[in-house]
Amino acid sequence: MSRPPVLTFTDKGIYCPAGDFYIDPWRPVNRALITHGHADHARPGMGTYLATHLALPVIRHRLGDIDADGIRYGEKRTIGSAQVSFHPAGHVPGSAQIRVEVAGEVWVASGDYKVVDDGLSDPFEPVKCHHFITESTFGLPVFRWPDQAEVAAELNAWWRGCAATGKTAFLGAYSLGKAQRLMALLDPDIGPILTHTAVENTNVVLRGQGIPLADTVHVTPDLNPKDYPGALVLSPPSAQGSAWARRFGPQETAFASGWMALRGIRRRRAGDRGFVISDHADWAGLLWAISETEAENIYVTHGYTDIFMRYLNDNGWNAEVVPTQFNSDMTETEDGG
Repeated sequence: MSRPPVLTFTDKGIYCPAGDFYIDPWRPVNRALITHGHADHARPGMGTYLATHLALPVIRHRLGDIDADGIRYGEKRTIGSAQVSFHPAGHVPGSAQIRVEVAGEVWVASGDYKVVDDGLSDPFEPVKCHHFITESTFGLPVFRWPDQAEVAAELNAWWRGCAATGKTAFLGAYSLGKAQRLMALLDPDIGPILTHTAVENTNVVLRGQGIPLADTVHVTPDLNPKDYPGALVLSPPSAQGSAWARRFGPQETAFASGWMALRGIRRRRAGDRGFVISDHADWAGLLWAISETEAENIYVTHGYTDIFMRYLNDNGWNAEVVPTQFNSDMTETEDGG
């Protein structure tokens, strides 16, 4: 009698029958293994959670009092008749790919990942496997990320120009991951970095874990913008143009996202400027990561799934699209992920 697949795709999420657990489930289940703390992967209502020690503080910050256990990168746990381990995904601090082995057959669920070392997250680690579940957020050849030093130079030149003309620079980014990555690229000699509460709350959690972040000033109701000439304000995109933002007077707005590589989206969504930087793998990064796994069977989730699947099948892999409820193609324009 044949045994069920190591991982299956259900209406609750990615399920392991041998271990009776789910990976990043989107509906309540008894046991959830979580790749990282973004809202589409770590959801409330699970019986128990298992995530890396580095991811748990942010997950607890978002979800409150949950029954959760931490695991180190590379540590092996036996759950039922499945052996699991978590490996760096390079997406945001604490993010992981989850390796599941049953009777010698290995599957890896990547969650979200990027292959560029941002200096904050543990760098992406390829994991050999038979079956690899990959995201495809930027699964088109047009998405090729510029060097981070180049992006940093563009960002700081824009901020310096704003400061020189007496304007506040407003930079929109998701509060977990992207905001901290931008802080590492900004030149504090230009002026103070002010933060929206959503960004600063995440900073506090990450600093509490010992992750070194640039100095910031939390924008509280009693903060007087005149006390911070030449400032750059880092906020969720939704705060740009709000009454909260207008108190800063003359300003320029910008958005940092991989989607800024597309001229049409850059024109519609970027305000005054757009900077191409993402916490997901670009086209070359996706193909490199898949190749490094040496997996023959690839399961493509959120993003340009059909196009990316066809490319993989035309180039020697066995690929298929699988349905998930992780955020897909326009996520970064809304949330900056």
